[in-house]
Amino acid sequence: MTILITGATGRVGRHLVQQLAIRGASVRALVRDPAKADLPAGVEIAKGDLLDIDSLRAAFAGVDTLFLLNAVSGDEFTQALITLNIAREQGIERVVYQSVLHADRFVNVPHFAVKSGGERMLTQMGFGATILRPAYFIDNETMIKDVVLNHGVYPMPIGSKGIAMVDARDIAEIAAIELIRRDQAPAKLPTETINLVGPDTLTGANAAAIWSEVLGRPVVYGGDDPSGFEQNVASFMPQWMAYEMRLMAERYVSDGMVPDSGDVQRLTGMLGRPLHSYREFVTALAGKA
Repeated sequence: MTILITGATGRVGRHLVQQLAIRGASVRALVRDPAKADLPAGVEIAKGDLLDIDSLRAAFAGVDTLFLLNAVSGDEFTQALITLNIAREQGIERVVYQSVLHADRFVNVPHFAVKSGGERMLTQMGFGATILRPAYFIDNETMIKDVVLNHGVYPMPIGSKGIAMVDARDIAEIAAIELIRRDQAPAKLPTETINLVGPDTLTGANAAAIWSEVLGRPVVYGGDDPSGFEQNVASFMPQWMAYEMRLMAERYVSDGMVPDSGDVQRLTGMLGRPLHSYREFVTALAGKA
């Protein structure tokens, strides 16, 4: 049986395709540019995107299970709507969907609202789905590495309530486990939700302290005001997206992104190993490993 992966060349998708290949799954990757895909041998490449109906129909031919990941974009919800409609049209019932932690609460943040809508669609359209709800990606810290190293400031306004940062490798491995479980099941399985979190719940001050320890010199937290953060990210992403990132940061500060009781234990049980830690990631990012 074939599993179709959207977002196959992204931060999660690339790890996911590798995990599925290791497990011997039949994988088809939907990519915009096959020449740049650079995926493992044996992975079938389907050229197209989530707004190209003909390419979607072709990509779904012979597919049993779908991994749906919509990147943050101005037409993100349209992409999700179209993809799930085409999937249902093609008779697909089994889905693993990458949502986001607190999608149902942070509804003023556009991509959280989109993911919440996607979750409702899966239920109302009759899919059997695993809804993955990852917290803040540890991998986002690559964006602020130079600021930390050159200025001694941890600039992400994540507040003091706590953020359960999760590694993309852990997201991908859980996704692979769930895709294979659903793909190999004799019938459509009930829908369930899995929160994807890291082993530690960190504040801005905590993150700065870890950077200080790894680098062996002081790093201070830049504070909770997201204004500077919005201005900085607007230098390399569209203004609307920078504003959306600001809205997200404001919810981090006001609400945090704290795991539910038992989330970490559930994930470590599924993986059979500890979750990747923030300190481990920062050590590698800083070249101290």
